[in-house]
Amino acid sequence: MDCFEAIAKRHSYRGEFETSAIPRKDLERIVDAGIRAPSGCNAQTTRFLIVDDPEKLLAIATLVDRPFTRTAQAMIVCVVEYRAVYGEFSFGVEDCAASVENMLLSITASGYASVWLDGLLRRDGVAEKIATLLGVPKDLDVRVMLPVGVPKEEWPQKERLPFKERAWFNQWQ
Repeated sequence: MDCFEAIAKRHSYRGEFETSAIPRKDLERIVDAGIRAPSGCNAQTTRFLIVDDPEKLLAIATLVDRPFTRTAQAMIVCVVEYRAVYGEFSFGVEDCAASVENMLLSITASGYASVWLDGLLRRDGVAEKIATLLGVPKDLDVRVMLPVGVPKEEWPQKERLPFKERAWFNQWQ
């Protein structure tokens, strides 16, 4: 599948996953796409934990109880270091977001599905509990999780506003 097809097919999958395991080779390839994302000042502030241990997946699912976490065969946890890299500016959020998008497209191109989990992690100390579970150093933050698996059902990409309502050449409208 080429890049534009992966973009057209990528969607936020919130359903259950099949029980088929994901080969580590596929997970490594997906995360390598995240590693290759652009990074402010090439500071590479995002790190990745690939969770495929059933006990750890279950522990994560108890903290984030959704169909896609209960049945995910793997979880990619993005960990961010917020440090100044351009004067006083940190690009941790931007670096993480670029990595996540690369991985979401790679997940789609590989025949898997996922959903970008961020807001759920920022409530009730969930991110901190996951960080403790996975041994993340205290000076780093769990920012995004991507549950990964073979989807049990088809979910189309939601409609987007037309190009002419969101993009213009040379001047606003």
